[in-house]
Order: sequence, then structure tokens, then C-alpha cells
Amino acid sequence: MRVVDANVLLYAVNEDARNHASALEWLERALAGEDTVGFGWIAIVAFVRLSTRPGIFSAPLSSAEAFAQVDDWISAPGGRILHPGERHLGILSSLLDELGTAGNLVNDAHLAALAVEHRASIVSYDNDSSRFDVRRYTPEQLLR
Repeated sequence: MRVVDANVLLYAVNEDARNHASALEWLERALAGEDTVGFGWIAIVAFVRLSTRPGIFSAPLSSAEAFAQVDDWISAPGGRILHPGERHLGILSSLLDELGTAGNLVNDAHLAALAVEHRASIVSYDNDSSRFDVRRYTPEQLLR
């Protein structure tokens, strides 16, 4: 299973993004059943927030379009919503304690904690997620 970061989702729908083609190809193939894609609520909310915001996309999505896109993803054969389990708080705290910081890394640590709980890796373009002891890939690495 792969825990997907919001940046991959944003690139997959933004045709102007430099990583659009690879993000879209990986996501489509994985969701068709080649892999399992875990969607944390933090990534879903970030996707809706940013994809509907003027200035992020040249043509932002409407909220209805953004939620329809999310519904398509989570309804696909390879799509799953991931929920934090009972161990989540302890894992999240440990991941941040190991770095000696929190701040801007909390969202990345949350995705990493989801990955630990669900025995998954992370798919992201964000280098901060590589600071945690969880396997991280970019879509390009998974397409090779």
C-alpha cells in the first residue's frame, strides 16, 4: 500500500504542473488495481483546499469538482481511505521526537504515522517526508 501526499494529487489534476504526466500515470495505474492507494484525510482536505484556491491553479476547480475527483479516487478498485488507529498518537509523537521538532513537519509526520500503522510507503514529491524512517517514493520511481 502507498500513502499518497496531497502534492501528488494536485500534480495529477493540474495539467500545467511539471510533474503532471507522471503523477497522473502512476495514480491512474495504481487506482486501476496495480497497487493500493491510501488516502489520509489530511491529504484529501489539502487537495480540496488548494485545488479550489485561485492562484494555485490557472483554472481552479469548483468545490463540487474537487469532491467529485476525490470520490472517483476513493471509489476506484485501488483506492482506500486510511484512518488513524489507536497507536497513531504514539507513533506520531515518536516520529517527531526523533527529529527533535514539530512545527511544519506535523502534517508530514501524520502521513508517515499512517504509513507505519498501515505498513505502507509514502508517495510524495515533498522531501520533508524523507526525514522519517518510512519508505518514500516519487511517482517516477514507481513507474520504472
